[in-house]
Amino acid sequence: MKIKKAIFPVGGLGTRFLPATKSMPKEMLPIVDKPLIQYAVEEAAEAGIEQFIFVTSRGKSAIENHFDHSFELENNLLMQGKKNFLKITQEMLKIPGTYAYVRQQEPAGLGHAIWCARHLIDNEPFAVILADDLITGNLTLKNMIHNYQGGNMVAIMEVNKNETSSYGIVKTKEITSKNFEITHMVEKPNPENAPSNLAIVGRYILDSKIFKILEKQNAGKGKEIQLTDAINSQIGTTFCHGFLFEGERYDCGSKLGFIQANITFALERNDLKNELSTWLKKI
Repeated sequence: MKIKKAIFPVGGLGTRFLPATKSMPKEMLPIVDKPLIQYAVEEAAEAGIEQFIFVTSRGKSAIENHFDHSFELENNLLMQGKKNFLKITQEMLKIPGTYAYVRQQEPAGLGHAIWCARHLIDNEPFAVILADDLITGNLTLKNMIHNYQGGNMVAIMEVNKNETSSYGIVKTKEITSKNFEITHMVEKPNPENAPSNLAIVGRYILDSKIFKILEKQNAGKGKEIQLTDAINSQIGTTFCHGFLFEGERYDCGSKLGFIQANITFALERNDLKNELSTWLKKI
């Protein structure tokens, strides 16, 4: 089946970026001059996604406004002859109905956020993208969809053994150099208990049967409803696939990862790389 829908869980509080996120969603933090959520939407669009579902929370209206017309801004840009900037503001707009917004009323975990969008997903596979996980190349979800053969699929990468407590970790059987059958997964295990050093990052393709698991509202690590637990409970009855993606991933939910992403993406810009490189060498 063609994968047409993607869920973007954007209801988090962004406490690690306070005070910046006191009145602004963390997903609107910019990498150079483009907010994180726009990178995620562009990756989904490149993969052929047709409907973009945002699971929001209180205070996230800036995301809705970002993907809508700003008539005053557009008119001012038109009157001033700034056609390039006008084009930038209009390129992100889609036809009405392409964007949908669902409110997550409590921060009860990633699994809960996805469950909140259940009524917008039919009996069909769907994608999930976490905007915090910024991956270079803009092709990760597209490549996952190309390799998808049913069941559940997660993007995976190698991490240092001492970092496993920050990720969902998988146990696998290798199929090819990029594709793995996942036989078990566990949320944020201590290094001594981790089944491998292959970590799940924020790209998923899920079978809609996952909602039957999530509706049980079983709490896991951190007393939250964990998506990792729900996927793991289906292993044995639903095929689970790990895709080792190409590209560099930046954890923009952390301050260091956010700074690194800004520098990396700026160095790829023709209008910034020379002066930035000179300055970096100087300091």
